[in-house]
Amino acid sequence: MELFILRHAIAENPGPKFRTDSQRPLTDEGIQKMKDVAKGMLAMDLSFDLILTSPYLRTRQTADIVANIFDLKKKVAVTENLASIGGDPKRLVSEIDKHYKSRKSILIVGHEPYLSGLISMLMLGNKAGSINMKKAGLAKLTVYDLKYDQCATLEWLMTPKQIAELS
Repeated sequence: MELFILRHAIAENPGPKFRTDSQRPLTDEGIQKMKDVAKGMLAMDLSFDLILTSPYLRTRQTADIVANIFDLKKKVAVTENLASIGGDPKRLVSEIDKHYKSRKSILIVGHEPYLSGLISMLMLGNKAGSINMKKAGLAKLTVYDLKYDQCATLEWLMTPKQIAELS
């Protein structure tokens, strides 16, 4: 299985304007940059059987931009296991293994430091690895036997600028 890990694009700063952190949307700049990144992803000839996203607004918007450009609107699923607060990477892995094991290529859209911890766990078997996921950055992992432990190889990690330049 291929797991693609995408951090959400640039979002509004926290503040009194938003009742909760989960309601912060992408900025106009974030929307445009994410469109450029998604076009670069398309130019890379990537494909996804499923897009899993955090329930937070900024991640759903990021996932929707990719889904629109890839024409995958019906393949987006929201999971609480990717939430910035209360999300559980162990339960996420279990959810993928239980419900989506037959999928060959899954795009996961979430938050930091959750995503770098997940990548580290799948690569090294612990969260001690140091990975810098930029906003709208993308990583590709090849997973051999999905479990919440060492089970994957990091194929590449790209910045949004690198991806956008490919479009």
